[in-house]
Amino acid sequence: MNSTTEQLLEIEEVGEIIAKAIVQFFANPEDRSIVERLQAHALQFALSEEQLQNTSDKLKDLTFVISGVFQKYSRDELKNMIEQNGGKNSGSISKKTSFVLAGDNMGPEKLKKAESLGVKIIGEDDFLEMIV
Repeated sequence: MNSTTEQLLEIEEVGEIIAKAIVQFFANPEDRSIVERLQAHALQFALSEEQLQNTSDKLKDLTFVISGVFQKYSRDELKNMIEQNGGKNSGSISKKTSFVLAGDNMGPEKLKKAESLGVKIIGEDDFLEMIV
């Protein structure tokens, strides 16, 4: 809430327009009051020490698309694991997709798109090996 534009620009993926918008937002007392009320109602704005300890950058710069049904983990659990290890989740396959994490009954259109773009398709076990 008290960061300067210059401090915000040091954050990955925050550009000048976003940084200025954030500073402008928090300069408004009404907007600042909304955030303070949310904090007072226990809305979490930072990761706990426990959450920070369970993170890595093993998947840094990698983007995953999850498709299908999985045996060991739910899709939400897999998405969390990707994020906890520095990766990104996407809902659609593009040339920027690093891997498709495929379970049973993967969508045929996603399979076709992944194959046409040359995106590697991995299973749940392959993914788990990447983050061990």
